[in-house]
Amino acid sequence: MSPAARAATLQARRSARFVAWVRAWRAGLVPCDDAAAEISGDEEHMVSDVPGTWTDVSLADALPSLSKLHPDEVRLVLPAPGDPRGLPGPGPFTGAALLAGEGVIAGGLGFVPELRLHTSGSGDEFETVRWQVFALPEDRPPTHEPSAAEAEAELSAELATATRTLAKLDIAQWRPELAGAIEAIRKPDSATDLPPGYDPRARRLYARASILDRVLALAEHAAPGGAINGYEVQQRDAALRPLTTACRRALVAACNAPLL
Repeated sequence: MSPAARAATLQARRSARFVAWVRAWRAGLVPCDDAAAEISGDEEHMVSDVPGTWTDVSLADALPSLSKLHPDEVRLVLPAPGDPRGLPGPGPFTGAALLAGEGVIAGGLGFVPELRLHTSGSGDEFETVRWQVFALPEDRPPTHEPSAAEAEAELSAELATATRTLAKLDIAQWRPELAGAIEAIRKPDSATDLPPGYDPRARRLYARASILDRVLALAEHAAPGGAINGYEVQQRDAALRPLTTACRRALVAACNAPLL
């Protein structure tokens, strides 16, 4: 499978689904087992270094360690180099979240997912997800997060600007195999659904940003897209950069939005 086609088949960001479903569970809107199942999907999720444990445990066994948290204590962070917004300051969690591009702050704990590739005795390859747990510093700087309305407006504006720029660069002339990958992204699936408790604006924003996030992942693997020289490649990347930032901010705003 090509990198582009693979990007199309991925779930929405794992940390986003972790935050959304754990918050719904802590609000009493879904059972803990249902939250674990929705986060995992068809993947195997294990958790390392849960307080009080000595070995890796399943996600279903790890979530009860968060049973005393208020929903608002569970927050999504989607940092990037040069944009550490939401992180608690220097430390192991910050380094791991920056490397992964995502993470979860849950009270005094931080969770970061890592995809691991395994090979069976028969030579078949399979993947598992390992969540690494980190203790967070008690004194964390306050962070400002955009509301869902603010993030939605920013995303719409950046999308309009990027679309105009990319149209001039004839970005549509991507590698032929991208056509099937983009079509797969356009199909709705449960990865763009939020659990009970979120209002219509947050749901709309999450669905839109999740799909766009996966499209932008494809762009990272695309050929120059009709750009015939280095200057036009730079123009394309410059157009995508603020859109990518707005997309990350939209996912954070949607997942961290107040529950009904």
